[in-house]
Amino acid sequence: MLSYTVYSEAGGVGKTSLTANIACAHARAGLDVLVLPLDPQDGNLSRLFDVDDDRSDSAADSLVRHLVDNPGGNFDDLIRTAEGIDIIPEHNTLSDLSDHLAREKSRAEDFGDAYNIYAQLRRVLVENDVPDRYDVLICDPPATESDHLYNAIYATRNLLIPFEPSAKGEASVEGLEELATNFADELNIEVGVLGAVPIEFKGTRDQNEIIEDVPFEVPEVIGDRTSMMEGCWRHQCSAFEFVRTHRSRRRDYEVETLAKFDRIARSLETQGGIVAPSPPEPGALDDPEEVTV
Repeated sequence: MLSYTVYSEAGGVGKTSLTANIACAHARAGLDVLVLPLDPQDGNLSRLFDVDDDRSDSAADSLVRHLVDNPGGNFDDLIRTAEGIDIIPEHNTLSDLSDHLAREKSRAEDFGDAYNIYAQLRRVLVENDVPDRYDVLICDPPATESDHLYNAIYATRNLLIPFEPSAKGEASVEGLEELATNFADELNIEVGVLGAVPIEFKGTRDQNEIIEDVPFEVPEVIGDRTSMMEGCWRHQCSAFEFVRTHRSRRRDYEVETLAKFDRIARSLETQGGIVAPSPPEPGALDDPEEVTV
């Protein structure tokens, strides 16, 4: 299974949009994909794909309940599907994840048992045969250092870094490299970086120089696609679906952006030793429906 966490220390760089569209690109190629969004704030991947109906239902089962070994049902019942992707939606209990894990750790230690707070997501995934059932696992944690992030890293062992090609974005990439190294050393695991994806690229000389200095593979560079991404959030769908059904005409630069998502997915699959059974021509779509935008 190819597994990775999409993470940037800087907020507002399009991390969740990138996650959603690369997940779609994997699924378009015939791969079984599970996405775990872990952001306790609103405006997250569950919202983007319109699968967050139970977010505020205190009686609903949630991933957090499974993480603290107090499930309210079967793991598979948590899963929702949108655009060929399996998703375990965020729930409001994610806001209290650290408190829940700390209590479980204290209880375990009272009985003399070891308890690794950061290993609980990996435990749940293994117990429910996720590595055998899926080709790709993607985690989308919040843009803060937190137990959500550390559980994601411990479970996936790989990072994909979206960043804005600016001095601030460059610093965030360097900071994340140090964070991954320190986390790996502390927990005695290996953490790899599969690549870095510049977003909102405008073609300036400074931006080109920053991209050249990135110490990781840069599979593609994504330009400023504000209109397309805002359309995705408005219609609650991926960029592939937005261009296919919510654009009255094709825009070449948007189709090329879709092709870049496809090529990023192929690059990640190659690094993970995954061969997609039916990869489409990059950016290829069925004819769009005639709609008024």
